[in-house]
Amino acid sequence: NEQLKAIEFNKGACLVLAGPGSGKTTVLTGRVKYLIDNCHVKPSEILVITFTKAAATEMKNRFTTLCGRKLPVTFGTFHAVYLLKYAYNDTVDNIIKDEVREQIIKDAVERSNIETEDINETINLITGEISRIKTEGIDIDAYYSTNCPQEEFKSIFRRYESELKRKRLIDFDDMLLYCRELFLQRKDILLKWQQRYKYILIDEFQDINKVQYDVIRMLAEPERNIFIVGDDDQSIYGFRGSRPEIMLNFEKDYKNAKVILLEENYRSTNNILKAANSVIKNNSEGKKLNLWSSKRDG
Repeated sequence: NEQLKAIEFNKGACLVLAGPGSGKTTVLTGRVKYLIDNCHVKPSEILVITFTKAAATEMKNRFTTLCGRKLPVTFGTFHAVYLLKYAYNDTVDNIIKDEVREQIIKDAVERSNIETEDINETINLITGEISRIKTEGIDIDAYYSTNCPQEEFKSIFRRYESELKRKRLIDFDDMLLYCRELFLQRKDILLKWQQRYKYILIDEFQDINKVQYDVIRMLAEPERNIFIVGDDDQSIYGFRGSRPEIMLNFEKDYKNAKVILLEENYRSTNNILKAANSVIKNNSEGKKLNLWSSKRDG
């Protein structure tokens, strides 16, 4: 059973390719329990990262139910577990709220010469582009917006950054950028967190961006106990800089990584999978989902 192989994986790097309904949460929570019960890993040394707060809460609840008691395993999003407050004295009050960010960008758009039929859509698209510039380290002077003229976009971006500084705020992307900077400049602080989190598990890894990956790679050294679960057909955060190719290149970064493929779908019937596989095959040449089978029919 491939699920069992993933759950019982102990040390080193492991890539689990898993589609919808293949038991990703079961594998992640099961592996955490296995590490604690069978490998005698301290719960406080395990870090489980998801991409949404809701997913982190659900996984933590599933894990608590599985164990029958609360254990000090860290479940959270990339942003929830960031480490800046220990060096920069940042608190939740320093993080820009969504409505404030939207208002800053809205004001900048309205001051520009951009014509828009839907201001909210424009704000969302520009917000995504700003995030991509930050997470991919793109030079604003070399960036060409897909949603408005270059000079107008540069003006909006610079006004946004200026307002952040004036209000003494940071956004979610800044949190990760500063965290990477902190790890690069303060090896003592990096060592402290490497010693704290000796096992790292990441869900929905296909949605990771470059900055997040840089931080995680540093954090996972030197033991490299990094366990990632993802499906390259499902990336949903491309608009804000997620890089599915990071997952596809994982084996290059971790030469001895074990790869496990979860092929069975336990959620959907074969009719649903047939339709889904047909769409994916037409759009991505059927990389792997056309091989999935269902456990629901029979």
